[in-house]
Amino acid sequence: MIAEKKAGKRLGDQLFFTGPTILAFSMALLIPFAYGFFLTLTKMDSIISPLEFAGFDNYSIAYTDPKFWASMWLTIKYVGATIVMVNVVGFALAYLVTSGIRKQNFFRTALFTPNLIGGLLLGYIWQFIFVQSLPAIGEKLGIELFRLGWLGDERLAFWALVIVTIWQQAGYMMIIFVAGLISVPKDIIEASTIDGASAWKRLVHMIMPMMVPSFVVTVFLTLKSAFMVYDINLSLTAGEPYDSTMMVSMHVVKKAFVESNFGVGQAEAIILFAIVAVVTGLQVYFSKKMEVEA
Repeated sequence: MIAEKKAGKRLGDQLFFTGPTILAFSMALLIPFAYGFFLTLTKMDSIISPLEFAGFDNYSIAYTDPKFWASMWLTIKYVGATIVMVNVVGFALAYLVTSGIRKQNFFRTALFTPNLIGGLLLGYIWQFIFVQSLPAIGEKLGIELFRLGWLGDERLAFWALVIVTIWQQAGYMMIIFVAGLISVPKDIIEASTIDGASAWKRLVHMIMPMMVPSFVVTVFLTLKSAFMVYDINLSLTAGEPYDSTMMVSMHVVKKAFVESNFGVGQAEAIILFAIVAVVTGLQVYFSKKMEVEA
């Protein structure tokens, strides 16, 4: 009897402390996800149309949709470009602002500021730069690359998205790298300097291995945000020209809410979720192995 009372008290304590969190998690994530999966099994032509059970037909349509896989392939290229360049630029900035330069705290704040600007507003700002400012500068200085209409060219519009992403996210990754660089033991660096190790050798053989935990975090964050990019894509190019910059998230939204094909759009969203989950899971697994080895 006493044991049952203690067990009941423990259960009550657990529900008291974890119950609100579990409820919020369920309402914000589990229930919408379950309902979203249910929608993939139905056919609904509009938000007021009655639901019709369609089985796995929506997944078959999504699997054979060439525009969906074209947008997925474009997103994968975007992910590859942003992961490399955002982390390289972020680490270079972190190394610079921890090297003892004057007013380094000011530079840290200034370089982090672009991350505070919302994606939609950021896209419109850079749309003005690419459409108005750069061509004017290119005209005056005679630089052909600047005179080109970046957002009207299929290849340059993609790199415009990459540039804006780097400008927005590099400062945030810089802060994470700064925390990692500060935690590197100073006595080891001083000992290697006394032994005659060059700055490059210290960076490659001593600092970089100790920065693996920071790279695990930054690569994960960059990977996730790049796969799910939508706001910058919408405000900067809106998928143009000729859908050449339409990332997979924008395609899913267009399929569901513009074409009113909710079942197929949700099925494509589930496929995207599965791909992102697998890729990020593999990234964390192999990164953790590198972290242990380092």
